[in-house]
Amino acid sequence: MSDDGDLTVRKLAMWGIPLSLGVMGLKMAAWWVTGSVALLSDGLESTVNVVAAFLAFFVIRYAQKPADHDHPFGHHKAEYLSAVTEGVLIVVAALLIVNEAIGYLSEPRMLDAPVLGLAINLAAGLINAVWARLLIRAGRKHRSAALAADGQHIMSDVVTSVGVLIGLLLALATGYAIFDPVLAILVAVNILYQGWKVISQSIGGLMDQAVEPQEEEAIKQAIATHAAGSIGVHDLKTRRAGTVTFIDFHMVVPEGMSVRQAHDICDRLEDAIRTVHEGAKIAIHVEPEGEKAHGIRVKVVKEA
Repeated sequence: MSDDGDLTVRKLAMWGIPLSLGVMGLKMAAWWVTGSVALLSDGLESTVNVVAAFLAFFVIRYAQKPADHDHPFGHHKAEYLSAVTEGVLIVVAALLIVNEAIGYLSEPRMLDAPVLGLAINLAAGLINAVWARLLIRAGRKHRSAALAADGQHIMSDVVTSVGVLIGLLLALATGYAIFDPVLAILVAVNILYQGWKVISQSIGGLMDQAVEPQEEEAIKQAIATHAAGSIGVHDLKTRRAGTVTFIDFHMVVPEGMSVRQAHDICDRLEDAIRTVHEGAKIAIHVEPEGEKAHGIRVKVVKEA
């Protein structure tokens, strides 16, 4: 990631703190004026957003620290720890919502000041929708796992808010107050699913998961068209660590090729790969002719 990208990610993480606090305040106000357990469940999820915003801010700053003696490959994976923690917090919020809603199943009650409460909650949902789209877009662009996870969680909060509004409108239209706690439980199920998605995606990063197939194809194409002079490329491996992608492979060269010539091919390949994968960390192992190929192979385009 570029220095400008790092700065953008840090700024977005910083602004996430006051925004999450403001949205939580609005949602708890909506619950206060209505007494709705569904709106309370929405507000409880927003408390997780606040914790996640603080966590993302500090973890992103740590992850962007340069490599040092103890961490020669950098601190990038710290973002995945933040994302996993956020996923766990989402699950905890869902369980709290279920616990709160079950108590209201036997004694449901209609809302107080429903119009004001729903209007406040709608305003909070609109703020969240805009902010979530911005975070997800920036997280993908700058490959920030923590920022993307935060955006995905907030987007699940938006879905929750929409579901709550629809359910409460049904309760008001039909006069059946039971819609309130039932909807809260349905919301909790959706939150559990979102939490699982965040956790599973983040664990993939911690386990050195390879890049997406389309990204790997672009890397292979860059290698194939810029490795002229070599005999072949094999054992291509990729892994993602936070904002950085690590790429390594073996390149076979003619036995009589000089070190300088092989080095020039490596430089050309590194430049080509970085045009399709900005900021990639690349390691190329040069082998003499006759070495047996293994792993993922790339067919090199020969010079005309």
